Amino acid sequence: MIFRQLHDPVSSTYTYVLADAASKQAVIIDSVFEQHARDAALVRELGLDLRYAVETHVHADHVTGAWLMKQAFGCEIVISKHGGAEGADVYVDEGDVIRFGHHTLEVRTTPGHTDGCVTYVMGDRSMAFTGDTLMIRGAGRTDFQQGDAAKMFHSIRDKIFSLPDECLLYPAHDYQGRTVTTVAEERAFNPRVGGEANEGDFVGYMENLGLPHPKKIDAAVPANLKVGRPDDGEVPQPATWGPVVQTFSGILEIDPEWVAQHRDAVHVLDVREPEELEDAQLGKIDGVQNIPIDHLRDRLEDVPKDKPVVTVCRSGRRSAQAMVILRKAGWTDVANLTGGMIRWNDRALPKTARQDA
Repeated sequence: MIFRQLHDPVSSTYTYVLADAASKQAVIIDSVFEQHARDAALVRELGLDLRYAVETHVHADHVTGAWLMKQAFGCEIVISKHGGAEGADVYVDEGDVIRFGHHTLEVRTTPGHTDGCVTYVMGDRSMAFTGDTLMIRGAGRTDFQQGDAAKMFHSIRDKIFSLPDECLLYPAHDYQGRTVTTVAEERAFNPRVGGEANEGDFVGYMENLGLPHPKKIDAAVPANLKVGRPDDGEVPQPATWGPVVQTFSGILEIDPEWVAQHRDAVHVLDVREPEELEDAQLGKIDGVQNIPIDHLRDRLEDVPKDKPVVTVCRSGRRSAQAMVILRKAGWTDVANLTGGMIRWNDRALPKTARQDA
């Protein structure tokens, strides 16, 4: 199985991508709106067939990226039938099963943090995704949004602690950089619900946490009750001037064929050494400006701003860093040419023997 754990540093949210290695059918769990470009890039780069965008509950600290994932990949949005959200495609309850390739996720209802909290358990009981019900050495707060500490105690004890000791538990959040735990660890060491704690111990602990109100709750909950669909129904784009995409590494890239078709609308900056532009095999794009990457920081004033800038080199690696340099220096309309001159030549796009700058 393909498995990736992703992190949003603002909300300390973990997003999980799981895929069947053979069929590439995949699910994403608890995606974050602001991280959509990153997560979508991972799905594309791994060649995954995203079938489901799955939510563990209606979040209060971030807006879900589920709606964006549906727009990008046509996947179905999955959420608990008890959460009150509208706009999902699949509403799950206790015992339901989500299938992707040869793998399954079993739904266990685990209310307490919210009424709609669920835990997703891999079919072989090797992993479970607990949302905000059980965290690493903690548990989700119960002081708002249908919170009920007594319900949570039984959700954890009956639905999560009943899994095998070695089952890996992955929460929706962690605020100390911890990534994974096990059933045995939490049953033994969780200070709220582990050891010899009973319901009274747990409820007393949870009702005296004294936590501040989530900063984004007033915006996050209404948005998540619509599975992340923005009010204007528009999908945010990384750029408005062309079909720019963001890679999983954070590089903004644009397709060579689009650049060739819109050559007059963009400024092409080639960051190879001058002698490389005379390479008979790779050549250069008509009308390029040549500033070697080693000199770019010292010659920023030579790069025009009246058109979007497309950076290019032999393979797209040096020019990716050139794109980063320009972005940091204040250029907003800039992208790297995907695959560089190698890709340009592979697609037999037009070149010239003339060097303009």
